[in-house]
Amino acid sequence: MKKICLFTASAIAVSSMAFAGSFQLNLQGIRQTAMGGSGVAMPWDASAIFFNPGGLARLDGIQAYASVNLVNPGVRYVQAPTGGYTYETNSHTSTPFAVYVGGRVSKDSKLAVGLGIYTPFGSSAHWDDNWVGRYITQTISLQSIFFQPTVSYRINDFVSVGAGFVYAIGSVDITKAIPLMDMQGNEGQAKLKGNANGIGFNLGVQLKATDKLNFGISYRSKVKMDVNSGDATFTVPKSAAGNFPAGLATDFKSKLPLPEILTVGASYKATRDLTIQADVVFAGWKTYDSLSFDFAENTAALKDTHDPRSYKNTVAFRLGGHYQIGQFAVMAGGAYDPTPTRDNLLSPDAVDANRITLSCGASYQPIPKLSIMAVLNYTTTAKRDVTYDPANFKGAYQIKSLLPGLGISYNF
Repeated sequence: MKKICLFTASAIAVSSMAFAGSFQLNLQGIRQTAMGGSGVAMPWDASAIFFNPGGLARLDGIQAYASVNLVNPGVRYVQAPTGGYTYETNSHTSTPFAVYVGGRVSKDSKLAVGLGIYTPFGSSAHWDDNWVGRYITQTISLQSIFFQPTVSYRINDFVSVGAGFVYAIGSVDITKAIPLMDMQGNEGQAKLKGNANGIGFNLGVQLKATDKLNFGISYRSKVKMDVNSGDATFTVPKSAAGNFPAGLATDFKSKLPLPEILTVGASYKATRDLTIQADVVFAGWKTYDSLSFDFAENTAALKDTHDPRSYKNTVAFRLGGHYQIGQFAVMAGGAYDPTPTRDNLLSPDAVDANRITLSCGASYQPIPKLSIMAVLNYTTTAKRDVTYDPANFKGAYQIKSLLPGLGISYNF
């Protein structure tokens, strides 16, 4: 029964890792994504609500903006120590999006207001029901939506500031196998569903040093996502049902911390048509030290859990360029994002490694007020040999993803 408890409870805990690590999305603006994810210094459009609220007061008038990306990462697993068994996740596409409306309240006003609705965390991983790691995870699907009303003020020609309040909602849906088998040879299964919410804020300062040189700094606070009434249901043989909660279902509570993010950057207009920009991004992942789960009903097979994560703070680097050609513009960039995860605590629920990203994009302005944008983002990692100590699960992982996106903006 001790083994049943380990695989039942610990899998619930590792599922929450999907709110972090490789499930963090940097896709909140098409132009910025095309430039390696950089964008804190230059207010390109209404997506400044996310990247730097201080830049919103630099926009002319009110702008409406919408974008969507297609996310379908591929993860390859090679079993250790023999390396004879390999497996790749099944194809499954998610669609993170961003919607922004905002700008100066009048032509000559220094005050700007806006609202952003975006998805900074969310993706899916679908392993096979019978793969070797099925007692840790079979499938996981994650969705999150952040709502951010924002106020921005241009103090003078050089400095503008902004702030936004963040209300976050999210949901997670996980399945995993339980090592109990019925008379027909079917293994047990746990299904875990939960809704979460949290609050935070976004602050920004945008500095226009000269007509060519801009600086920016933004701070996005930690958001503690509270799961107050998640549902855990179990399918097990009748002979084992007495070791699980009554009705084979129970509620659980947990707190899932999303890290604080500090970004500083600069942009420089090298020529009349070429702008180069770069960001340095500090992520406070160290707050993700451990996770505890409190189940409404404990049994011999289901105990409350306290599992180590020991994430590390990281510093990422992003670089990009924007070149205007009449009604067209082309963008390109790259980024290096080190992983916050440790080699001995990496689960197949949220595979991660040091990531290299290359991106490119284009925009077209068919009429003066309308812009249509597209981006293609490629991310890869080197093969990473790791262990998930709580389940003694070893292997090597590699991630590859090609993410297209489309966007549109209109200036009123």
